[in-house]
Amino acid sequence: MSGRGRLALCAFAATVMASCSLLPLVNPASWILQAAFLLAIQSGVGALARRVPLARPLTVLAQAVVTLVVLTLVFARDQALGGLLPGPEAFEHLSTLLGQGSDDVGRYAIPAPATDGIRLMVVAGTLVIGLAVDALAVTFRSAAPAGLPLLALYSVAAGLSNGGASWLWFVLAAAGYLLLLLAEGRDRLSQWGRVFGGAAPSHRPQALLEGDGAPLAPVRTGRRIGALALGIALVIPAALPAMGSGLLGAGGGSGEGGGGGTISAVNPLVSLQNSLNQPEDREVLRYRTNAQDSQDMYLRIVALDQFDGTSWKSSERKIRDVPDVLPQPEGLSPAIGTAEIRTSVSAAGWYTQNWLPMPYPATKVDISGHWRFEPVGRTLVGDRGQTTRGAQYQVSSLQVRPTADQLASAQPAPAALVREYTQVPPSLPRVVNSTARQVTKGATSDYQRAVMLQDWFAVRGGFTYDTQVESGSGTEAIARFLKDKQGFCVHFAFSMAAMARTLGIPARVAVGFTPGDPRPDGTMSVGLRDAHAWPELYFEGVGWTRFEPTPSRGYAPDYTRPDTSSGSPVNPVKPSAGPSAQPSAEPAPSSSCTAQQRKQNDCGPVAPAATTVGGHSGTPLATVAAVSLGVLAALGLPLLPWLWRVRVRSRRLGAGGHPDADPTAATLAVWREIIDTAWDHGLVPDESLTPRRAAARMVRLGRLDGAAAESVHRAASAVEQVLYAPRPQPVADLAEDAHRTRAGLRASVTAWTRLRANLAPRSAVRVLWSASARWEKATAGLAARATTLIRRPSRQRG
Repeated sequence: MSGRGRLALCAFAATVMASCSLLPLVNPASWILQAAFLLAIQSGVGALARRVPLARPLTVLAQAVVTLVVLTLVFARDQALGGLLPGPEAFEHLSTLLGQGSDDVGRYAIPAPATDGIRLMVVAGTLVIGLAVDALAVTFRSAAPAGLPLLALYSVAAGLSNGGASWLWFVLAAAGYLLLLLAEGRDRLSQWGRVFGGAAPSHRPQALLEGDGAPLAPVRTGRRIGALALGIALVIPAALPAMGSGLLGAGGGSGEGGGGGTISAVNPLVSLQNSLNQPEDREVLRYRTNAQDSQDMYLRIVALDQFDGTSWKSSERKIRDVPDVLPQPEGLSPAIGTAEIRTSVSAAGWYTQNWLPMPYPATKVDISGHWRFEPVGRTLVGDRGQTTRGAQYQVSSLQVRPTADQLASAQPAPAALVREYTQVPPSLPRVVNSTARQVTKGATSDYQRAVMLQDWFAVRGGFTYDTQVESGSGTEAIARFLKDKQGFCVHFAFSMAAMARTLGIPARVAVGFTPGDPRPDGTMSVGLRDAHAWPELYFEGVGWTRFEPTPSRGYAPDYTRPDTSSGSPVNPVKPSAGPSAQPSAEPAPSSSCTAQQRKQNDCGPVAPAATTVGGHSGTPLATVAAVSLGVLAALGLPLLPWLWRVRVRSRRLGAGGHPDADPTAATLAVWREIIDTAWDHGLVPDESLTPRRAAARMVRLGRLDGAAAESVHRAASAVEQVLYAPRPQPVADLAEDAHRTRAGLRASVTAWTRLRANLAPRSAVRVLWSASARWEKATAGLAARATTLIRRPSRQRG
């Protein structure tokens, strides 16, 4: 294959490998096959244009025109002129599809469905990147800058996935770029001639000994540098602390066994704001509970307890194995009335996130899989890729029923807890504290202050619920919210928690779901728009206590009303023995949302970081087979060079034992085996030397002596005899000489060199040279036949 052909093939491969980073964003992933096929057409046009040859700008123009034609053929055939050529209607249709794709990207959670608009965006984007890579690396012969469009493609994928792009996609993209650089380096070196090793031209006898040549040392150095750079790029990020991404998509715990591992901070706004644009209220969870009153059945996922001035997020916490019985809730006194309830929950098969929705505070969780327990927030987080997809679990929890008097008479919280949960950033505007003091003026307890803050946001303050407001959780966003008095649950929860902290009340923000809607079968259905955020304030004796400042969302707790009756335990009915019904993918209305709000799509946030995946939760047989084949391939591929080397050695050394064997070919085969054995042990062949001088060099550099040195010299003499003697005579026992030479070389090198000579023999590169030579021969033959067919009609006409 020519240098340009090799570069074009590597540019095509690099683009396809980088575009794989988009696979997690769109479902199904079959668009990648269509993009690869159209990219192959684009690369083929470039190869033909360069073979003509056309000027470089004309080559790029030809590729761009063909790209536009094939995109028209695939996406706008009905609007094209003659079903092929793009015209005004085709351009208008493509523009409309791009607009629809842009809207779909904002509407759907990842992975988004492969609508026509999204498919056009990813396919056309891949072709544009492929055109840029091919133009830079192949047409203009500058592969290094071609990494910029490849980096742009990967960065877009990583950005859209909120930094959740798998390391596999980075490895593929980086490997494609390194492959392109190595191909360009080899092509440049080939223009200067052979640098080290390899074979002499075919008209020299030495060509029979060494085979086809190639620049060895620079290519080997390039491979090593590329592998080192790729290894550093993989190891360094793995060694850095992990950061979560998305509202409910934080990374799970790390480590095995008990006690170890941490969970890192999460920023809820990115996923929450994206979720508000979902077009329908699909069901996320379905649960069955024995609680008599479901209005307090908030399904809590995670607590955001750290406010740094930019956002509220969850602190980095230690996690451990889930205990059989969860510890007693922090700060809860036996004097407070509680009711123990049982809840059976089923998560939708398409709903995937790392945190487990549960009633708060849970006392026992029965669930299978790899889950870990974070004691401070009393949350369960998936470990080793564990998610909620299709999960079925049972939760025992407490419904805490304090009275207003009990909350009002609560003792001061522990000093350490107050210090941690009343911290506010220095950048917090003074208006937050001054407004909090003005709203709570006249209050005589922290409980009264908390209720006055809740009522001010929900009733008296003139606030309106509006999902179209610019989101934000930093100090400026809170100040803007207090001024404009428009926002959704995030603004209300974050602002009330910040104001409570300025008053010395420990506060944090919880994220999860409101209770949902009852179904005729007795279950409760939780939809996307039931996702919610609310503040939790700490009162000694009661613990973390929910408040509801968001108007028209959720339920204000009974204990926030002064006339609350005594919180005595209730006698709940027995829970249903079976699990709750499977969640449906159909839209589910929210009872806390009015018809007008549903019409305006103002019913609140949807489940963040939810990903749509197909079907049942079982592992298909095809997946098992594919994984098994992948494991076998991963184990077998590293052994291929060793297997090839054993086979070649056996064939070469056994050639002389056949009765019809050619003595000259058998002698040259043994000599090549000796040369390759020395190469495998670090002695690069020198094509400029005669066999006798090559043998002396091998003995000197390989530190051979005794029988091994004699064997090398005897084999070199046999080679000269069969090449130059008038009547060549075969030399006996050359195979034994090869074995003695190999033993001598192995004895003179380190254990690492011996291991590499076995598992990664340098002479295995001859396989690539042989394949390249065969490809060049095949393409030359096809070109000759095509030339003959073209000339034949012209001769007939003549």
